[in-house]
Amino acid sequence: MEDKSQSILYNSFVMNAGDGPNSYVQNSVYQRGITDAAKVLVSEEIANKLDIQELSLASSEPLRIADLGCSYASNTIVAIQNIIESIECKFQSHGVISPEFQIFFNDQVTNDFNSLFASLPVGRKYYAAGVPGSFYDRLFPKASLHFVYSSSALHWLSKVPEGVVDRTGPAWNKGRIHYRDAPKEVFEAYSDQFAKDMDSFLKARVKELAPGGLMALVIPASQDVALGSSEVELLGSCLMDMAKMGIVSEAKVDAFNVPSYFTSPKELRQIIDGNGCFRIERMEILNSPNKDIALPDLRQRVLFIRAVLEMLIEKHFGTEIIDQLFEIYTKKLSESSIFLHPESHRQRIILFVLLKHRVNQ
Repeated sequence: MEDKSQSILYNSFVMNAGDGPNSYVQNSVYQRGITDAAKVLVSEEIANKLDIQELSLASSEPLRIADLGCSYASNTIVAIQNIIESIECKFQSHGVISPEFQIFFNDQVTNDFNSLFASLPVGRKYYAAGVPGSFYDRLFPKASLHFVYSSSALHWLSKVPEGVVDRTGPAWNKGRIHYRDAPKEVFEAYSDQFAKDMDSFLKARVKELAPGGLMALVIPASQDVALGSSEVELLGSCLMDMAKMGIVSEAKVDAFNVPSYFTSPKELRQIIDGNGCFRIERMEILNSPNKDIALPDLRQRVLFIRAVLEMLIEKHFGTEIIDQLFEIYTKKLSESSIFLHPESHRQRIILFVLLKHRVNQ
């Protein structure tokens, strides 16, 4: 029973807070590259697909934009500024005065919203608010949003799939912390959880997005859907090494799984079409920098994964093992083909997806 409870434990974890050397804000260069790569596509789709007349804003009504899973680094601010400028250009091209803008920054309740708000630019052209909560649930009133954006967030599951921590089930993920090189039952448990989560996400958003509104999603994915993260797999081997050294219990490692999943373009299209709420206006692979190019230095690679996963690991294992774990990880990574021959680990892709209400939704 204790192990099954772990499947619910992680659904509110966030990136490392603050601005210290291990913080997300100091180690999100790779995510910034993704944001920058998506800017052109976002601008193009606003220019071509945003229907000002269909939005039918009242004269005093602000245009409302939400960034879902924003975290707290400057990436969200850059993305929002690009969206606002693109919408302003759209209104100007139609000879219409641009409306006021209201921006909702959403992430889990434990997100470092204080750091986010402290970094908002002076003289910004929008009114800002934080919206804590899971984007797999309803967050906003009906038909209240005009543009929804999410980047590098939807590969995180709402929870660890329950089957992978069930010692009596076929999907028990013993000795691993992710689905790479795991039995097919483990992969299927992750895939099923992703499909359920995306269905919940789309059903929530279709109620919140106003007629004529757009939703732009930037999603870490994979060409080969069965391939999990090689870096997470390597981190899992470090935890197993620590179990063999008696630093942590093997049972504790067996009960720990990372709640992320990298879908494929084909699988994602099937989920969206099967959900039936939205029409896919555009789906393509972003031309964003590979991780080994964005983060060429060994220390950068270690700090990247530490900033992303430290809070999750700390919640399960405690703070005592963190430094030693990443010391072991640094040594293993330096000797691994992940770092030495990164070209053989470039299965990861970034998908850009633009969605719009289906007719009569």
